[in-house]
Amino acid sequence: MVDAVGGAVSDVEVDWELLRGKAVEAAQSAYCPYSGLQVGSAALCDDGRIVVGCNVENAAYGVGLCAECTMAGQLRLTGGGRFVAVACRSGLGELLMPCGRCRQILYELGGASCLVDTPSGVLPMSRVLPDAFGPEDLP
Repeated sequence: MVDAVGGAVSDVEVDWELLRGKAVEAAQSAYCPYSGLQVGSAALCDDGRIVVGCNVENAAYGVGLCAECTMAGQLRLTGGGRFVAVACRSGLGELLMPCGRCRQILYELGGASCLVDTPSGVLPMSRVLPDAFGPEDLP
């Protein structure tokens, strides 16, 4: 299968409602005493697994972890592989976009064809993070 921008996409079927629900569920575990914003993320992996993450804030604001960061750790801890599709939601179910750092993490672990649920619809990472710097740019 090929995405709209010519990148290969896994043949794994994406159940977006399930993925969104898992993200909301993950957000319920967030540690966010400073902002009060619960964030959860869920990703479908290339082997059919779903991994999730939640944000973990810190009194030293800059060292907090976004939901996508903890989700990346779960990907590695549960067998590795690649992200195929990602949804991020608040604890109330509102769609949230990954920040710049997290877009880079998603690109690294899912590539240009990884699908992301966005306010503009489902888009590949090549559209969410155009002209991305990735492993192919290293010697």
